[in-house]
Amino acid sequence: RMSLREWGRSLSIFHVEEEEDCFLVLSDSIGIKKQRRHPGGGEMAPKQAKAKTPSKRVGKGIGKKGSSQKGSGGSRSDGVLARGLARVKTLTEQLFKNRKDEQPKTLQELGITNVLKEVVEMESASVSTVIEKVFCGIVETILVGEGCQYSIPTRSSSNQHYVEDLDRIVLKDKVSKKEFSSSSTVRKVTITTRILQLVNELCIKAIHVTKRDLFYTDVKLFKQQNDSDDVLNDVACLIGCTRTSLNVVASEKGVVIGRVQFREAGDLIDCTRMGVGGKAIPPFTDRITDIKSDASFILLVEKDAAFMRLAEDRFYNKYPCIIITAKGQPDVATRMFLKKLRYTLRIPILGLVDSDPYGLKILSVYMSGSKSMSYDSANLTTPDIKWLGVRPSDLDKYNIPEQCRLPMTEYDIKTGKELLEEDFIRKSEVI
Repeated sequence: RMSLREWGRSLSIFHVEEEEDCFLVLSDSIGIKKQRRHPGGGEMAPKQAKAKTPSKRVGKGIGKKGSSQKGSGGSRSDGVLARGLARVKTLTEQLFKNRKDEQPKTLQELGITNVLKEVVEMESASVSTVIEKVFCGIVETILVGEGCQYSIPTRSSSNQHYVEDLDRIVLKDKVSKKEFSSSSTVRKVTITTRILQLVNELCIKAIHVTKRDLFYTDVKLFKQQNDSDDVLNDVACLIGCTRTSLNVVASEKGVVIGRVQFREAGDLIDCTRMGVGGKAIPPFTDRITDIKSDASFILLVEKDAAFMRLAEDRFYNKYPCIIITAKGQPDVATRMFLKKLRYTLRIPILGLVDSDPYGLKILSVYMSGSKSMSYDSANLTTPDIKWLGVRPSDLDKYNIPEQCRLPMTEYDIKTGKELLEEDFIRKSEVI
């Protein structure tokens, strides 16, 4: 069976230079103790980094110093901190060198025509107008004897395309016809019609509901939420809008903490004053304005447990940063928020995920998008994330005890091999 070490060797990860300096301070915060040695051969425990005086580029309340203890090894820790921040600065310069246009190119600008037209943000009134046109078209097909049917873009794997220039997955132009007269698609057509009706009502009333609320409006028809969620994505493709334009959102999942301020619907939010739980990332990123920060980078964390530890240690005061987690698989709001921060603040993003196929898969969703929502990848992907760790090689590098490690199962290996077969993994610069 493939071991964790073999899995790591099969991946040529795009390293951040001097990443040990950055990872060393991180590992101290989340409990990974790397043994270091004096020149004379004795072991020396890692020291806590000294707090850095914050920049004055942001409003009051951002970047206050956290309490840090000075030990006899302070100069060494200060050196680690200085080198780490210097590398982040260099990374930032490399990232934005010669970039006149920060916004990524569109499919039309690249001359790619054999794909579905990318969806756009639409006002509620516009969504309602399109839905009414769809229903009028259904009436016409019924009157001419063709019955009730929808032509919906296919979101299956065979209709996915990885655009290397954009480093993300997009949807090709193949569509499938769903007919009410067919026994195999009659239920899908019924659910689609019901979802269109409910979304139209939401847009007319200018109100929002969660996906769970939408499911409970007609449990007998939908039966399970996966069915209503799946059709909701079909409806977004059919209309040509983002899923958030349908006034249906996912429950809040992601959280942010650290050196950033912004206004949410007019209210000032200071993410250094949110306790250890952080600020829940709102589902409506268009209501987030006036973003200010003196952070040097964004730290994207996979697990809530690691996020909590970093928040408790006020890691963002030692390394000026913004810490974000979606607590596992990333939701739409977190992906949109991350992209907004990236293009507003122009700072690098470092990814901290598990050293297994699932950690890499989660990272790839942030970077290249998910198959289920490939139609909206332009709004949900942030391609230039740098994988900080944890890599399988880090387990030996930081002397992680054997009892703290888990062997890869056959299912893990299967997932890893399937992931390595994906175009967006094989052609990506990070693999």
